[in-house]
Order: sequence, then structure tokens, then C-alpha cells
Amino acid sequence: MIAYTAKRLGMAVPVLFGISVIAFFIVRLVPGDTVTALLGAEYSAERAAVLRERLGLDRALPVQYGVWMGRVVRGDWGESAYTGQPVAEAIRERLPVTLQLVAISLTLALVVAVPLGVWAALHRGGKVDFGVTLLGLLGVSVPGFWLGTLLILLFSLHLGLLPSGGYIHWSIDPWQNIRHMVLPGVALSGAVGAVLLRITRSAVLDVLHEDYILFARAKGVPGRVWIFRHALRNAIIPIITITGIQAGYLLGGSVVIEQIFALPGLGLLSLQAIQNRDYALLQGTVLFVGACFVTINLVVDLLHAWLDPRVSLG
Repeated sequence: MIAYTAKRLGMAVPVLFGISVIAFFIVRLVPGDTVTALLGAEYSAERAAVLRERLGLDRALPVQYGVWMGRVVRGDWGESAYTGQPVAEAIRERLPVTLQLVAISLTLALVVAVPLGVWAALHRGGKVDFGVTLLGLLGVSVPGFWLGTLLILLFSLHLGLLPSGGYIHWSIDPWQNIRHMVLPGVALSGAVGAVLLRITRSAVLDVLHEDYILFARAKGVPGRVWIFRHALRNAIIPIITITGIQAGYLLGGSVVIEQIFALPGLGLLSLQAIQNRDYALLQGTVLFVGACFVTINLVVDLLHAWLDPRVSLG
């Protein structure tokens, strides 16, 4: 297991390197730059030249990348060109909001999708299966921003049950914190829940005709026992794998939802960095989210190897 872990860690290094290259160079494809955005109406060639030299933007791009990566390796992620706040500190301040949103979304998706997927598999070809499958297709097809807007119109503006946006820290008022996070969590969980529903249905269907399931049913084992102890237990591996992958996507896919509901998380921070052409801040957030995604995939791989003895650890 140690060798397998070391191998997976070794594979993660070039992936992180690729993410750092993309994070650095792709932001510079956007028209304008940090200097143009900072100076605004006061822009002049002389002022721009002085500011570019002060920010190190007058150097060749490979040199800028080398300087940036050298600082990142030492734990210095740079500073925001707008606020002067260290990038690592800005990420640390915004991260709890995004993590809470991801946790709520993933929990809602699992609580709804797994039971429905099992239910559909047990009624394959029937009305229940058709209805659940249709629900899964709708979940995949409906964009998160449209669902979020619809939820605001219904539960905030029409019924007045939940706030339409904003954020209150849990340490200030836990109840209000939950109320503000319900709608964003539901909006973000729609597509993820649909994917997990379909995976759960397929995984359970794959094991329903295995010999151990047929033997348990022939012995008269109660349904709740053979369904949860045998069928779902052996179908759980692909569900765990997809859950881990979806958790990584949620981290990077919260940008639109955080913008709609005015949540001060990493997604909104990244969007503000794009609008301001804040290179250091945007590079830092993209690299951080990419590192989280790689870490989640590594944990899923290790968990998969631990749960499934058929996985080669060589």
C-alpha cells in the first residue's frame, strides 16, 4: 500500500505542474492586463511602464513563471495587485464558505440520489424506474444558474421562506447560516445528484443478478438485509469513486452559484480576480483548486484500492 501511495503521489506531481502552467499562461490570454485594469482612466504609457516594472510584468513570460513558481514552492503565493493582501490569506478567508457549500451540496445529492438509485434498480423497467430515470435526465440537463434563479423566485420572492442571497458566518448565527446556504446547496447539487443517481442505479443493477444475491434471496433473507448488506455494499465502490470526482468538480464549479447568491467563496474570489485582471490572485486560486482536485482523486484511488482487493497495488 505504501508503494501504491508513493506511485500515485509521483503521478500527481506532473499533473500539478501542468495545472500551474495553465493557471499562469491562460489568464494572460484575456484582453488587457493587471496594469491596464489598475490604472483605468488614468492610464498612460509612462505610468504603465513604471507599474509593469514594479510588478515584474516587464519580464519575459517564462521568467515570470519561473519567479512565481519559485515563490510558490517556498510557500509564498504572492499578493493581490489590488488589495495587497497575500493570496494565501485571501484563499484561507474564502475557503470555509466554498467548503460548506460543497459539503451541503454533496450531502443533499447523496441523501437523495443513492436511495432513489437503489429504488429504481429494484423496480427496473417499471413506472418507478422510468420516473427516477427521467428525474436524473432532468437533473443533468438543467443548468445550475437556471435552477438557482428559479429557487430564488419561488422560495425567496414568492413564498418568502428563505433569503435570496448573502452570507452569515455560522459562529454569528448558525440558524441564519443554514438558511442562507440551503438554496445555493440545492442549486449546486442538482447535476451532481443526477449523476450519482444514475451511477447508483447502474451499480446496483450490476450486482442484483450475482450468485450471492440470488442465494440470499432464495434463503429468505429479508429485503432490507440483502439490499443494504449485500447489494449496496458491493455496489458502493463506483459510487464512492464518482462521489470523489464530483466533489472536485464542485470546488471548481461553484463560481456561478456563488455569484448568483452573493456568497464570498473561492468561486466569487476567482471571478473578481478575472474582472480585475489580478494575475497573482487568479493564478493562486486556480492552482489551489487544482491541487484540491488532485488530492481528492488521490484519496479516492487509495480508498478504492483499500475497499476492492482486485485493484493491483503494483
